[in-house]
Amino acid sequence: MGLTLTEKILKAHVVDGEFVKGQEIGIKIDQTLTQDATGTMAYLEFEAMGVPRVRTERSVAYIDHNTLQNGFENADDHRFIGSVAKKHGIYFSRSGNGICHQVHLERFGIPGKTLIGSDSHTPTGGGIGMIAIGAGGLDVAVAMGGGAYYITYPKIVKVNLTGKLSPWVAAKDVILEVLKRLSVKGGVGKVIEYCGKGVKTLSVPERATITNMGAELGATTSIFPSDEITKQFLEAQGRGEVWTEQKADDDAVYDEIVEINLSELVPLAACPHSPDNVKSVAEIGKLKIDQVCIGSCTNSSLLDMMKVAHILKGKTVHPDVSLAIAPGSKQVLNMMADMGLLSIMIDAGARILESACGPCIGMGQSPNSAGISLRTFNRNFLGRSGTKDGQIYLVSPELAAISAVTGYLTDPREIGDMPEFVLPQKFTVHDNMIALPASEEEADSVEILRGPNIKPYPETAPLEDSITAPVSLKVEDNITTDHIMPAGAKILPLRSNIPAISQHCFTVCDETFPARAKELGKSIIVGGSNYGQGSSREHAALAPLYLGIKAVLVKSFARIHRANLVNAGILPLTFVNESDYDTISQGDILELAGIREKIQNGETEFNILNKTTGKEIPVLCEMTGRTKDIMLAGGLLDYTRENLK
Repeated sequence: MGLTLTEKILKAHVVDGEFVKGQEIGIKIDQTLTQDATGTMAYLEFEAMGVPRVRTERSVAYIDHNTLQNGFENADDHRFIGSVAKKHGIYFSRSGNGICHQVHLERFGIPGKTLIGSDSHTPTGGGIGMIAIGAGGLDVAVAMGGGAYYITYPKIVKVNLTGKLSPWVAAKDVILEVLKRLSVKGGVGKVIEYCGKGVKTLSVPERATITNMGAELGATTSIFPSDEITKQFLEAQGRGEVWTEQKADDDAVYDEIVEINLSELVPLAACPHSPDNVKSVAEIGKLKIDQVCIGSCTNSSLLDMMKVAHILKGKTVHPDVSLAIAPGSKQVLNMMADMGLLSIMIDAGARILESACGPCIGMGQSPNSAGISLRTFNRNFLGRSGTKDGQIYLVSPELAAISAVTGYLTDPREIGDMPEFVLPQKFTVHDNMIALPASEEEADSVEILRGPNIKPYPETAPLEDSITAPVSLKVEDNITTDHIMPAGAKILPLRSNIPAISQHCFTVCDETFPARAKELGKSIIVGGSNYGQGSSREHAALAPLYLGIKAVLVKSFARIHRANLVNAGILPLTFVNESDYDTISQGDILELAGIREKIQNGETEFNILNKTTGKEIPVLCEMTGRTKDIMLAGGLLDYTRENLK
């Protein structure tokens, strides 16, 4: 029996555990990436481990999220990350060089390698045949120190692509179709592997769009084969020597198969407020719009910009619409200027933003009150845009561009004939905004530069013998990390200051939560299904840790957030019977008697007592030997300090 591509790469990297479906395996990590919203904490954690130099083949620190510098905090964090990178052997992509996933695809990604990044859209690297996984910052820090990264051996879903996209139907429509079919929970515990004759019709940037937004499925990652199209892309980047063919065996066996005929797809949009709330443009109808934003790690490649410029050429943005465009990297921006694309966009009335995450992470360009905004981004969670009642639709660059001109949601197929868009045989390569680390001999003399906003990792303690605590908050299904720890220009600069950022924890749901949790001293959160979906931000675990949260009891967890809770030493519990969710109220006192002994003995199912109602509630706390030891130690940082020495 043959192997899938996912299995081939994972098997070549397994260093711990049995290669059996459903079992936890530890894999060797070849590359890591961080961005500045998560990087400061990741590097504080790396420092705390006491490892002098990274032990990966390549680690890169990117500045792309917190580039709106309306105070000293972001600039101080960037300076800190730059100094840590120089000292510890990390490449440093400076402000203005571009979005981490776009730049990593261009300059560092290698087919067949493993990559983890402290950003949930790290699976972008799957577009060139990498196993690229989003993770919490502490997991990335451990990997930089030479530790393995642990995942459950996933189920593997084959998405069999046939046919070819019709003119003005885009790669974005492919992943929106997958989301429509599978939902934001449909990829949990799975890798999405794209196969079939239709793969050959998609360029690397198109493949990367699809793997990037696979994060919204809750999938561990997504991957395409590495073929002659991948080779051409890498050769055009001047990196042809790193190419290898990566593909599944012909007789590979998959856990699920999804059939998609590219020829049958139509322009789609994800409607507010979820990436899987997908409808066709025809179903939505003639929707008047207020804003269009083109960019993000999903759709900011040179290919995307070529299509947008073609549509805007000789036209003017509708007077009722604000159009903002953010190229994904300095390379893309340079080439847009050289090719005349930039002048076309400026002439049409577009507002050109810097090569950064910008509006996607809530850094500027918030729409007007109740404004309708078309965005080529990957998430449209409630309030993420910075406008709580903003109505955000996720669309392709083609659809976004024509709609910016007409003033309403417009099917791009109305444009007429589509020319053939061909990527250049040679990209403009100028890596002058990537700072190299100091040599090992010079590293001792490098000073780490810390600003006053940079605070240490929150205090942790070994798991208590028993926990008795009130429920400080009860929330519904599909709580995202944006609910738990909001983004945006006001809050992101506090990412390196857990005491300060914790004051915004869950304020989207309940403005009184931070003060209440702090006053209680210790408490428990109760939630619904798919708790913690979205971003990889470990701050959604660290802020609750600081506020005294000892356990989170829910119907089900999103993968990365559950791992982050374990890393922070917070017990992740799930209901055996989901109906028991209805028997708990905010303020109830829950007792976890003898919890340390239960975890130590490997018990995965036990009862907790609702002391307020007298009801015993069966819960699951599934821990492997390693995660059990992490929980007992009080978190991954304490566990790792000893195990990496």
